[in-house]
Amino acid sequence: MKLDNLTPSAERKQRKRVGRGIGSGLGKTSGKGHKGQKARSGGGVRRGFEGGQTPLYRRLPKRGFKNIFAKEYVEVTLTMLNKSKAEEVTAETLLSEGIISKVKDGIVILATGNLDKKLTVKAKRFTKNAKEKIEAVGGKTEVI
Repeated sequence: MKLDNLTPSAERKQRKRVGRGIGSGLGKTSGKGHKGQKARSGGGVRRGFEGGQTPLYRRLPKRGFKNIFAKEYVEVTLTMLNKSKAEEVTAETLLSEGIISKVKDGIVILATGNLDKKLTVKAKRFTKNAKEKIEAVGGKTEVI
């Protein structure tokens, strides 16, 4: 391999130079055609515009209800709690250990899997079975 026979790994496309004379093929109107809304500066229509006809997103009926006050919890299973090295498990310790990626409005403990060690778990919510399984091992649950 020599410096004079090196080639770039991917082909690079040359940028389009418009309005540089008729010889370029993109002179005069610069590929925009003659007149009209799309030929003007700042011209063009917004996304979803249908020429003045009522757009589809306004013609379709709206369905359902989105509660803007709803709490969104991160679900944590007992199997995930086994991975934790902390004696006192909170949302912050799980986040710092990389077991969960976001805290959102808090964590909810689910009974999926089995717990192998005695832990003190602090969370916003526990399922009934999860609470029983944690306490059966000798751990404590605390609602915050």
